[in-house]
Amino acid sequence: MGAVYRANDLRLEGRVCALKEILPALSEGSATREELEQLAEQFRVEASTLARLDHPNLPKVSDYFSIEGREYLVMDFVEGRDLQEILQESQRRGEALKEIQVLAWATQLLDALEYMHSQDPPIVHRDIKPSNIKVTPRGTVKLVDFGLVKLVQSNDSRTVTVVQGRGTVAYTPLEQYGGDTGFTDNRSDIYAVGATLYHLLCGQPPVDAKERFLRPGALTPARNLNADISPRVERAIFRALSMHPNERPSTARELRDMLLGSDMHAYPPTPSTILSPVRRQSPRWGAVLKENSLLIGLAGALLIVAILISVL
Repeated sequence: MGAVYRANDLRLEGRVCALKEILPALSEGSATREELEQLAEQFRVEASTLARLDHPNLPKVSDYFSIEGREYLVMDFVEGRDLQEILQESQRRGEALKEIQVLAWATQLLDALEYMHSQDPPIVHRDIKPSNIKVTPRGTVKLVDFGLVKLVQSNDSRTVTVVQGRGTVAYTPLEQYGGDTGFTDNRSDIYAVGATLYHLLCGQPPVDAKERFLRPGALTPARNLNADISPRVERAIFRALSMHPNERPSTARELRDMLLGSDMHAYPPTPSTILSPVRRQSPRWGAVLKENSLLIGLAGALLIVAILISVL
């Protein structure tokens, strides 16, 4: 559907950028002039929307233009490796990625999605996968490749896009198989995040949604593939991978809460989290006594009854 070039900005000396060239699928077929004009207009709407995004975990879109029916986005060039490369390197060493590290990445990714989904209209990425998540040399996660991005229209239950595509099979929810005739919203991204976390922690992508629809129970439990995955994280991933959108976490924040639980603040979206282990504070006795006052009172009452019975 196009290509991405590493380019030098001739007006801002020293600036390196990514130039994304998009080839609308209809332009290669028997599209009418009106359809091509509609696609071009839609691209301009989406490009201007992306240009307004400003988040530390998203590349900045600085410009867009059209030449001879081809559309172009000018974006920040993101240094670093993607998570697919990092996973493959870890597997070559015979090691699995640590849960704490994956959760640190997930925290930053979900922050970006929460920001995108809160836009008006909401922006849905639709192609989240390890190879579209880069980690800079400073440890910052960047969600890249907006080729399948969608704007959820408030006056229509469907979503529209200038680029036709269905994402990558292993990370695509069932509702996205319908292309632009199907309903997709932020919960479609939630599914893709669940599939991405499954892949990073289990070392292999999950069974795709179509296969799971035909063979219920085909998805292997995550802890069967990696016993070091915590039960809490496994539950969160499987909720995100629910076949029906209504059964998934409804927001990126809800999925983040499910993944982190009571350790919510142990995974701040900073490079230091990725480089150092989490230090859990010892519980304070006052808090412990307060939280368990009912059980302590019941135990005391039973002790008194037991003493009375013994005396009598």
